[in-house]
Amino acid sequence: MAPDTSVHTFHIPVMGLSFTIDSPIRVAHYGISSVVSIVDDELIEKMNAFYSKKFCLPYQEITKKIHDYRAERIKSYLDMMDHVVKEKFQAFKRELSESRPALERFLGMLPNQSDFKRSLQELLENGSELKHGIKSFLEKHFTPGAIDVNIMTKVDRENYDKKEALSIDFNDAHAALRGFANSKLQSSIVFSAGMNPRLYSYLESFNCFFPDTEGKLEKKITLKVSDYRSALIQGNFLAKKGLWVSEYRIESGLNCGGHAFATEGFLLGPILEEFRTKRKELIQTSHELMAKALEQKGLPVPSHPLPLKITAQGGVGTAEEHDFLLHHYRMDSVGWGSPFLLVPEATSVDNDTRLLLAKAEEKDLYLSHISPLGVPFNTIRGTSNEQLKQHRITVGRPGSSCPKKYLALDRELDKKGICTASLKYQSHKLEMLENRKSELTAMAYEQAKFDITEKACLCVGLANASYLENGITVKGEAQGVVICPGPNMAYFNREVSLQDMLRHIYGYDSVMDFPNRPNLFVKEIRLYIDYLKKEIALHHSTATPAQFKKWITFQKNLLSGIDYYEKLFLSVSLGTDTHPWNNLRKEIEAIEISQVSFENLQTG
Repeated sequence: MAPDTSVHTFHIPVMGLSFTIDSPIRVAHYGISSVVSIVDDELIEKMNAFYSKKFCLPYQEITKKIHDYRAERIKSYLDMMDHVVKEKFQAFKRELSESRPALERFLGMLPNQSDFKRSLQELLENGSELKHGIKSFLEKHFTPGAIDVNIMTKVDRENYDKKEALSIDFNDAHAALRGFANSKLQSSIVFSAGMNPRLYSYLESFNCFFPDTEGKLEKKITLKVSDYRSALIQGNFLAKKGLWVSEYRIESGLNCGGHAFATEGFLLGPILEEFRTKRKELIQTSHELMAKALEQKGLPVPSHPLPLKITAQGGVGTAEEHDFLLHHYRMDSVGWGSPFLLVPEATSVDNDTRLLLAKAEEKDLYLSHISPLGVPFNTIRGTSNEQLKQHRITVGRPGSSCPKKYLALDRELDKKGICTASLKYQSHKLEMLENRKSELTAMAYEQAKFDITEKACLCVGLANASYLENGITVKGEAQGVVICPGPNMAYFNREVSLQDMLRHIYGYDSVMDFPNRPNLFVKEIRLYIDYLKKEIALHHSTATPAQFKKWITFQKNLLSGIDYYEKLFLSVSLGTDTHPWNNLRKEIEAIEISQVSFENLQTG
């Protein structure tokens, strides 16, 4: 893989199943990297057919009758995207070398501190003839954005041929990994949602993840992590197999879109600080472990550590915050997710859902429990999926028909797995609840019923936006659209062009009309305080000693985070001159975690 020559200091993270499914086709020729979900092979096959037709490319449907159809669908789609992106990139370079207005417009979409931008401007100012000087420079220094792919490691359902279980290689995540590994892409696979040892071990089956004799990687590994300890554990696990992690992508536990993996009160700033101070240690430890493993395998051993990026994402909304993460914490790139849902040139969102996002206020964005995975899930009130789901509950037919079964992972009712959002699962659970209704208070009964029926069909709901936007027929039971913006969505209230969003990121202009928007660190603390209060309120009466210990640790970590920020903001300025650290500290200290109850539980 060629050395990194990115002209941008941000990337677009994966969003849902469909929202970034074709983002590389839309933005990679501008040098913008983005991440495609490769969970839904049915959506991928439909998008392959759609874009093959649009760009007059040969297309042969890959049906479920074909052996290894899931991996083949993913490989075919990624190869098609690679071809389209390269074609668009060549055309864009020609346009830049032949059209001064196009080049000036592009320069306005680049960061000011970019050496790439300064060099292009110097060529223009020196009167360099566009057709030759600019063309030559672009050929040497400009590359398209990466077509990275994402696998959520938990979505690794076992598959069957009739009643016979297939080998592990045909599990959903394993097959998706194989599709990427066999594709023409030279990019990264992003693993999210924690460690899956079997899946990580499967990486060893593909030579493309090992360095060649020159220390280069054809395909790279990126891990989305919540803290330094997680990065160290997972990185060392892979290094012992001779595999190098090329990027650690740090995400805020709660101030992000989609599934939210809350830490035990560890906040983004202190986490980034630990990565900054221990970066060399992380690199050296991984290199030593990898070198030893490669030597044992008889593979080429790089003489020096391979390049390692550390990036961050979650709640960033201003150029000032963006620059702060880059310069203070020395991040290599910053992820901008939710704001791009309002950029039609970059993401796949239907008009009605995009309008809903633009109108959203803080109260409309919430941490739900609609995910069948049992993991908190950031979403928005008023989606078409929510309306259809409520209608089915009202008419006495809750749950989904579950046509895709990617999240059919619960084995309580079926050894093959069943989705907790399915009609079959919810009907059974509601029947069990009805049998014990007399034992419950009216409030407890209604809460238990809500807990069962709250789950939504994410497999279909997170894919439908692409079908609706592109006029592709949606078959089966109507599920509407589920969308998963982070809390930061509340501060972006209108559809914007790609150019305007980039100019916002780089501080030339602003697309935000919220002068009182909280700083990203303050917002994250607020989210964590609210989360802790809710957890205690919901589970205090049934909490175990271990749970009380966890809450006490959570509270202490939040207070430690406040101390860190208070010292940090004495030396730097970020957004405003005053920050509510004292008020936040008092609020955290006032959260009552009953020691009496804790002691009673210990001796009970």
